[in-house]
Amino acid sequence: MSSHQRYHQPYTIISRTITRDKIPLLPPYVRRTTKSMTTARYTDAEWSDIISHSQSTILTQLNNDAPPTKTTDLFAIAGAVDHTLLKLDATAAQVDSLCAEARVHNFATVCVRLPFVSRCRANVSGSGVGIACVIGFHEGTQDVREKLTEAKSAVAEGATELDVVINVPMLKDGKWEAIYSELSALRAVAGKKVACKLILETALLSNEEIVAGRVLASEAGFDFVKTSTGFLTAADLPSGVTSTGATLPHVRLLSLCCASLPQTSESGEVKHMRVKASGGIRTLEDAVKMMAAGAERLGTSGGVWIAKEAEQAAHHLEGKAGGNGEVRVEELRRGSVTEIVRESAGEGMGGAGERPGLQTRLFTDY
Repeated sequence: MSSHQRYHQPYTIISRTITRDKIPLLPPYVRRTTKSMTTARYTDAEWSDIISHSQSTILTQLNNDAPPTKTTDLFAIAGAVDHTLLKLDATAAQVDSLCAEARVHNFATVCVRLPFVSRCRANVSGSGVGIACVIGFHEGTQDVREKLTEAKSAVAEGATELDVVINVPMLKDGKWEAIYSELSALRAVAGKKVACKLILETALLSNEEIVAGRVLASEAGFDFVKTSTGFLTAADLPSGVTSTGATLPHVRLLSLCCASLPQTSESGEVKHMRVKASGGIRTLEDAVKMMAAGAERLGTSGGVWIAKEAEQAAHHLEGKAGGNGEVRVEELRRGSVTEIVRESAGEGMGGAGERPGLQTRLFTDY
């Protein structure tokens, strides 16, 4: 089998071969069934055509002035939280507390660095709480062999999800083939049962670069695209950018990308990637706005208080409505969630003003 056959034969694009002068219509790519994952797919020139078409299609649909149309189930917010502890000076006792909180509140996962994965497995075993391990954190510029070794170890230690940091310099340089090869190799190492999220570090990227990263993540078989590491500082930001973490415009853009670019599995099943918002999510209002914009996971160390606020606000609204059904809150104007929390603050949580400040809390907000 020739090198060309080995790397390109398993794939097709709407049953056509892509050429530089013929851009495919959306959806631009569909996988053929293949028994093994390959790590090269198209040349940089071919990737450029695919990505450029996706960029023009998606960015013309983007409208950041439109109000959110999604509703948020306050009772379900806790189940969307990746309870996070990524400080370099984190201790075993703090990780134990992190896991205990995740079990109590039924968070989606605990998110930690590799040295704590096995400890988390012992702590959350049988609880339904997953274990997310960051890979290539937080710069994303590590050699691919280092990332693969880290990913293999994480899976062996019990990680159920991998949060992989993209190589931002390569993304900015348009090295699409190298990025795809790295991501598809990591996807293969993770195996089918481990979810993979790609951290884009959106504060450092243009909208076009965000779409490009999303296209490559989808093609490599990733399950989520994630906004931020939470480790950027103001000094890292480009001129004119003020937020180091998740922003509503970026979450809306990623949500639009996921809706517009479906994945087709080897069995022919069509699915969509999902969005994880992370970085700076500290309050229930932050959480509701991110989910209204399209996020389905929330990376935060403030999950305990957010979950308490969400549960209390939901019961408060349920009581006002006089029903026992599911309560949904649509965030259509600034401050509405804050008002709900303020109204319900005296109904079982000790009143307003008792929320601990970030400097006194166990975890910093990564």
